[in-house]
Amino acid sequence: MNKDHHTFRAEVWLYPGAVASWHFITVPKKMSVEVKARFGTSAKGWGSLPVVATVGKTSWKTSIFPDKRSGAYILPVKAEVRKKEGMRAGDMVNVGLSIRA
Repeated sequence: MNKDHHTFRAEVWLYPGAVASWHFITVPKKMSVEVKARFGTSAKGWGSLPVVATVGKTSWKTSIFPDKRSGAYILPVKAEVRKKEGMRAGDMVNVGLSIRA
């Protein structure tokens, strides 16, 4: 496996208590630890790492952010991507993640 590219399956979730509908996907904890070990020194503001994410046929540039509660990175999924891929909170999706750090 290319250490800069990761694939996984995870659930889309809605940030609890948010007025806006912020949707995220949690990067698996083991993968998050590996990514942080390899790229953590390249982190930007709030510990974020730039990535190219792919779900279905849609790819977009974004960042993953460390989540202290889960101990993993979280991937924000913007409305445009959710609409194109027909995603809603609770859906299980296959994710491709390429680190751009």
